[in-house]
Amino acid sequence: MGDDYRMQDRFAAGTQYIGGRLRSGTSGRTQDVIDPATGERVHSYELASAADVDDAVAAAREAQPGWAGATPGERSDALHRFAGVLAERAEELAHTETVQCGKPIKLTTEFDVPGTVDNTAFFAGAARHLQGQSAGEYSGDHTSYVRREPIGTVGSIAPWNYPLQMAAWKILPAIAAGNTIVLKPAEITPLTSLLFAEAAAEAGIPAGVVNIVNGAGKDAGEHLVGHPDIAMTSFTGSTAVGRRVAEIATASVKRLHLELGGKAPFVVFDDADIEAAAHGAVAGSLINSGQDCTAATRAYVQRPVYDAFVAAVADLMATVRLGDPLDPATDLGPLVSHLQRDRVAGFVERARAYATVVTGGEAPQGDLERGAYYRPTLITGADQDSEIVQSEIFGPVLVVLPFDTDDEAIALANDTPYGLAASAWSRDVYRAGRATREIKAGCVWVNDHIPIISEMPHGGYKASGFGKDMSVYSFEEYTQVKHVMYDNTAIAGKDWHRTIFGDRP
Repeated sequence: MGDDYRMQDRFAAGTQYIGGRLRSGTSGRTQDVIDPATGERVHSYELASAADVDDAVAAAREAQPGWAGATPGERSDALHRFAGVLAERAEELAHTETVQCGKPIKLTTEFDVPGTVDNTAFFAGAARHLQGQSAGEYSGDHTSYVRREPIGTVGSIAPWNYPLQMAAWKILPAIAAGNTIVLKPAEITPLTSLLFAEAAAEAGIPAGVVNIVNGAGKDAGEHLVGHPDIAMTSFTGSTAVGRRVAEIATASVKRLHLELGGKAPFVVFDDADIEAAAHGAVAGSLINSGQDCTAATRAYVQRPVYDAFVAAVADLMATVRLGDPLDPATDLGPLVSHLQRDRVAGFVERARAYATVVTGGEAPQGDLERGAYYRPTLITGADQDSEIVQSEIFGPVLVVLPFDTDDEAIALANDTPYGLAASAWSRDVYRAGRATREIKAGCVWVNDHIPIISEMPHGGYKASGFGKDMSVYSFEEYTQVKHVMYDNTAIAGKDWHRTIFGDRP
């Protein structure tokens, strides 16, 4: 895809995808999509109104009975074709994700797009394996079995940090289980969700099964969550907004799935491979410019190896190349917006009053000055209860703190409101095993940090939310479990009827 690729032309028909076609929003308000590497506008569109949300929900509800009535094999075949279409469109998907988010092209081509294709292929297989308890005569006189049925129409909201992958995580388990969906992406990164929906249509998934509305959270988002015809809401984003989503959804007793903030601890014991841990900390804290809810943000390092770890991380951070995200040599792109860059800088500037900025802590000058760039930042000397340790920064910032005992390490790792992800670094299998058992997080890596796979669940503890994305465990969110019980006796007067009829025949 060359520089002549223009978003305004590509999405000339509009940036709402409703009932199988692109169309314009009707809110009367315009949203710009800004390339964060240059600060230049790459697309402008009209936001969705509440009426557009209503249209999308109506299209999804109309399509749902037919899609639910398809056999698991038919849904599986459509999803297999979907994976193939996405693979064919990989270049366009990667380019578009890079331009709207600022992600390095090597990240979108090696992680975002292949991960999305793999996730689609996984759910193509999983669609044929919606499992329930085996049929059996549990009461003696009846045969019982369990059905898994689709919930209906799902209304989901996705964040701006991984627009393509989050579209996949929301849409795929929902439709694999026979639901239809209306997805609201973040307004500033709307484009790859539209490409994803177009690919679904090209694969033969019926119109109305997948719908995209791009609108403001207060308008389109809240209206979607509260819509009476939406049976379930899945939200990924900040814990603060998640509380508002929960408030709206629970008012109408909807099924709710929340994947919220994180502040992942990175625990390095004194027997760890320090070179490996340092590489893992730099990669794990800087992926996607640190805009990842599972990113390594708090490194706890046992005191005998603390100084060596800090020095190794600082040296490695100095080698990370900031640059044009479309250049394959670039390691670190800009943050998603200048607003987000300034938010991250604010955390670091406030931390200077009580901690030490070892490296980074500034926006680059020169050719990169117009973009939303921020240098990889390493901070030491902060207290456990300080803002920089407790709050989710969502930028390329790693804080390192020392610990003395294993008990202290586990306690510090658990000492935030969050519990999404963590890692433990040790050569001792028993030490690492204890960390995996006692750290309260939805995922604990051992001697690595960040990798995810379609076959395994993703979701958190505590203020990081509840419910799972990916894997067959996600079907727990997107299906209704029904118990069916057949009488096997053909006897009119059942033994238990004596509780009503007494000794009467």
